Amino acid sequence: MSGEQQRGAGRLARVPKSTFRAHIADGLREAILRGDIEPGSQLIEASLANQFGVSRGPLREAMRQLIDEGLLVTVPYTGTHVVDLSIEDVREIYSMRVNLEIFAFEQVWARRDSKFREELVQRHNFLTECIDAQDDAASISAELQLHGFVYEATGHKILLKTWESIRGRLQLYWAAHHRAHGLRGPRRDGHDEYVKTALGDSFEALRQEITSHMARGGNQTEAFLMNRAHGLPSPQAARERA
Repeated sequence: MSGEQQRGAGRLARVPKSTFRAHIADGLREAILRGDIEPGSQLIEASLANQFGVSRGPLREAMRQLIDEGLLVTVPYTGTHVVDLSIEDVREIYSMRVNLEIFAFEQVWARRDSKFREELVQRHNFLTECIDAQDDAASISAELQLHGFVYEATGHKILLKTWESIRGRLQLYWAAHHRAHGLRGPRRDGHDEYVKTALGDSFEALRQEITSHMARGGNQTEAFLMNRAHGLPSPQAARERA
């Protein structure tokens, strides 16, 4: 950098430390969800600090944020790693989500008003926009926001905290599912029936939709993880080789 450039840089406003952390966290999260940093990989602080051009302080804060989100885990004596989903993890997530989401709708069913409808439709529209833009990371975030709305609407603090505790693993779960099938987000019409039944008159229809909606993704992701464990190509990779 020339002396003139250095003087110019010195006149720039100082970037808040929190902005550094958010920038690093966003970059790491996107890399993890894209699969650029593979499940189970160890994060090397020196390498990441150099990559982002920051000191280790904000980097460690960003990593702690992703630990809280459930994307990273610290393993004693071996460092910080990307969480690696197992087939058992997928099964547990599926069984818990089905029951949690049905319970959440039970809590709000009689309280679904025009504001509830407008917010659910708005979140669904935003998810569709992200899918149309082929932004996988944004689609995953928008899908979380869509499913998370019913938990927020309950006002049930323990239920909401439980939902938040599995969000990180859900991000990994959906990212794995998308990579397995070469997707750039969920199917465009994948949540149409979910929203329709969530705003409909039949709770039993909603119960069935939640169960089948989550089973579809769970079965496909299980198959992807099983293929990976046995060194077999994903369905998308097999199609590309054919």
